Amino acid sequence: MSRSWLVLADGFLTQRNAKTAHGVLRYTQDDVAGVIDREHAGKDLIEILPELGRKAPIVASVSEGIAGGATSLLLGVATPGGWLPGHWRDWVKEAIEAGLEIVNGLHGFLREDEDLVRLAEESGARLWDVRDPPGDIPLFSGKSLEVPQRTVLTVGSDCAVGKMTTALELANAARVKGVEAEFVATGQTGIMIAGRGIAVDRVISDFTSGAAEKVVLESNPSSSVLLVEGQGSLWHPAYSGVTLGLLHGTAPEALVFCHQPNRTQIEEPPFTRLPSLIEMIDTYEHLARFLRPAKVACISISTRGLDEDVGRWASNEIEETTGIPTGDVFHGDAPKLWAALAEHLALDA
Repeated sequence: MSRSWLVLADGFLTQRNAKTAHGVLRYTQDDVAGVIDREHAGKDLIEILPELGRKAPIVASVSEGIAGGATSLLLGVATPGGWLPGHWRDWVKEAIEAGLEIVNGLHGFLREDEDLVRLAEESGARLWDVRDPPGDIPLFSGKSLEVPQRTVLTVGSDCAVGKMTTALELANAARVKGVEAEFVATGQTGIMIAGRGIAVDRVISDFTSGAAEKVVLESNPSSSVLLVEGQGSLWHPAYSGVTLGLLHGTAPEALVFCHQPNRTQIEEPPFTRLPSLIEMIDTYEHLARFLRPAKVACISISTRGLDEDVGRWASNEIEETTGIPTGDVFHGDAPKLWAALAEHLALDA
């Protein structure tokens, strides 16, 4: 389905909470009609967030976005608890009444809001709750061990350390080398970019590994390498169950470890202190081996917030300490990391 996005990020555009908006704006192949943010209205997105590499008008209202050709309104934030910001509701209703598709990545589902559902039925608008999992998720069976594709999973030291971005950038780098690589989405932002996938954080716990296996089994048969988007971290108590479910359910042959060099503890309560890189890497490899041995083939670091020279020093230091190829996909190192991964998998590219 081809879309023209109107991204709703009012009040959050430059904040971490807008990572859904940021991911879609950076990687979507669809048009972007506009971004709603009253603070920066009248400017272009490239002026406010140049790192996204995307030009798009920043507007102050839904009507301006519709005038620009929008077909889909994206709720572009990930709020604690998955709540819909109160001042957004009128905008959502306006978009529904105009017949726009509403794409919702929050934990709270639009289909459970009787008022919004009624408006959508009247206008013919589609309400897409991206996190709503399919009803046919099986228990893990081990079939992911049998797929012909080479499966790679991104894992990390914490949330928001670049697992999705790394998987996307490695898939792009592989395609440049002529490898049929596929990005496999397991979270709401990734699904919006790829157009399919399962948000594993909404799956009943006993079926998490089954959901992970399902996205692997349903990948494109023409793909030769699957780059699966990781979630959470073993050291984040709130999300460690999802992380382990993905590790076992996808049964990867290789891992890519994602980390922010200046992060010594997780960024949210209870602020768990992170072990050494070596210990974290060893732990992931140890837990993977019960199904299939999977080594960390490369380390993807996010040096956002660091001076470029400091970031490069950190990359070199980590590579020297671990003996594992290290780079920053945010600063163009995806080809280097793909080369290390391809060598690890004994691929020709």
